[in-house]
Amino acid sequence: MIRLWLVLLLVPGLAHATDRLTGPVPAEVLRVIDGDTVEVEAQIWLGQSLRTLVRILGADTPELHGKCARERDLAIQARTFVAERLAGAVQLRDIGRDKYGGRVTARVIAADGKDITDTLLGAGLAHPYGGGAKAGWCAG
Repeated sequence: MIRLWLVLLLVPGLAHATDRLTGPVPAEVLRVIDGDTVEVEAQIWLGQSLRTLVRILGADTPELHGKCARERDLAIQARTFVAERLAGAVQLRDIGRDKYGGRVTARVIAADGKDITDTLLGAGLAHPYGGGAKAGWCAG
């Protein structure tokens, strides 16, 4: 064990290589928080599971407590849309740390094999998001 830590500390960049898990990791959606965050129980090992919040990678959906009525209405639509498509079993891929802590980021693949980010973007209920400034929802 000590050797592993020494390697991680001494080889530049290697410690960060372990900050990401490619998956797939099977999970069950327990609840939908909003259009871009779900709570899951992920099967991390044989007989071992972990309950965590997942920020859906690549999508920014409207906020439930948004700045205008349009944003709040779209937020409810996005949450309902995600809940209908992610009921039950999903797969998590490209799992990483969320910049705010307390949750992870991941691509969430529905039981039908579709990436929920692509589905949300196609429905007009999300903007593409790569971690920078978020686009607004209140302009007509």
